[in-house]
Amino acid sequence: MKLLIRLLSIALFIVFFDFALKNTDEVVLSLFWNSKAGAPLILLLLGFLLLGLMIGVLAMMSTLLRYRRELLALRREAEQQKQSAADLAKARSQPPPPESLIEQVGL
Repeated sequence: MKLLIRLLSIALFIVFFDFALKNTDEVVLSLFWNSKAGAPLILLLLGFLLLGLMIGVLAMMSTLLRYRRELLALRREAEQQKQSAADLAKARSQPPPPESLIEQVGL
């Protein structure tokens, strides 16, 4: 499986590298207030790809942090339940003290 992923990665790299080599033409990007920026097409494509990735990661962070907080709370709750189950098992394994038996009988 690792070999297949590695071969696929190499093939994708070759395709994207060839794409980059064929798109080196200078393009002009018209910005706001009549300003213009010129750069090779591949640099602009790469820049916008990275910008999109950063925006996507930032948009995902709130959900990720919420899930981490929820996971931490659930782990704490599970640990408390394990502790209470262990305490209950310990209490059930020991015989009741004689005083409680006398109180139950009514003597």
